[in-house]
Amino acid sequence: MDVLDLLDIESEVSLPKRYRELSIEEMENRVQEIKANFGDRLFIPGHHYQKDEVIQFADARGDSLKLAQVCATMNQAEYIAFCGVHFMAETADMLTRPDQKIILPDLRAGCSMADMANIDQTERGWEKMQKIWGDTILPLTYVNSTAAIKGFVGKHGGACVTSGNVKKMLEWAFTQKERILFLPDQHLGRNTAYDLGIKLEEMAVYAPHTHSFEYDGEWKDVKVILWKGHCSVHEKFNIQHVENLRKQDPEINIIVHPECIFDVVQASDYAGSTNYIIETIKNAPEGSKWAIGTEMNLVNRIIDDHPDKKIVSLNPFMCPCLTMNRIDLPHLLWSLEKLESGEVVNQITVPEEVTKYAVLSLERMLERS
Repeated sequence: MDVLDLLDIESEVSLPKRYRELSIEEMENRVQEIKANFGDRLFIPGHHYQKDEVIQFADARGDSLKLAQVCATMNQAEYIAFCGVHFMAETADMLTRPDQKIILPDLRAGCSMADMANIDQTERGWEKMQKIWGDTILPLTYVNSTAAIKGFVGKHGGACVTSGNVKKMLEWAFTQKERILFLPDQHLGRNTAYDLGIKLEEMAVYAPHTHSFEYDGEWKDVKVILWKGHCSVHEKFNIQHVENLRKQDPEINIIVHPECIFDVVQASDYAGSTNYIIETIKNAPEGSKWAIGTEMNLVNRIIDDHPDKKIVSLNPFMCPCLTMNRIDLPHLLWSLEKLESGEVVNQITVPEEVTKYAVLSLERMLERS
């Protein structure tokens, strides 16, 4: 039995059967009532990829960077019920006061990308990289990573990045060291480095499971070391999707998230963060045609928000992010009713020794964002 199986059992034991028997209206009314009773003492941030049934209750919506910044300012909130995934709740815990309690309504809400880089793998890989390149490497980690990885990066002088500020952070990193280790998403690292003029043959991929490099050139020519990780949602878009849409409608604009594979990003018209995608569509002329390559809940929400434009998913058979969708209305209500009764469930806490360096990596990012 693996960890996910255990979490499934834990979640089902924790969530009483009655929450599955309540009507949607009953649950929505109770959530509203609890929010009203708590007032400023309760803050609910919601990531753009959340389900509509959950995002409707968010006090702030945004991508990882925005939510991290907002949580850091929520001084009046005693409780933060984070509607996102585990690494986001960890970030909120590290950026808020020790007395503020961060709650993840469903502990199964994780991130497969973040799970592709653990601290043991990272330290092992770093040791090998030091033997090859010496003290010439600065580590950067995508915020889609564990607190332990953020702490490792902070300890070694590096910083976190988001898909919105990654170009700026990569430019900064190259003023600090000759080479960059970018983890855990190889695609975001590759696409951004390429935009900055780094050649593909100057990028090596480190595969943690085999403790080896995917690279054919000379070690001295490497400028970017990419961790072999990816987003299970964005990697599902492929070049065939782009080519098929081009054939069907040559006038369509294709916009994708930079977590997509290199060929897809290169073949698209626009690539950028979640917020970039939202704002680009918002400001597009009436009647314009768009295909969006990102998470399905967000795509559907954008479609609903802009009936004056023709918008489709780049892959119409794409599923929503399964781990992000773990948080649903029953789990949200359950966690809030527990708070109402004086019990804090699913609290996310990061050890002090990890927080010390992880906050450094976050602060270096926030200072430049």
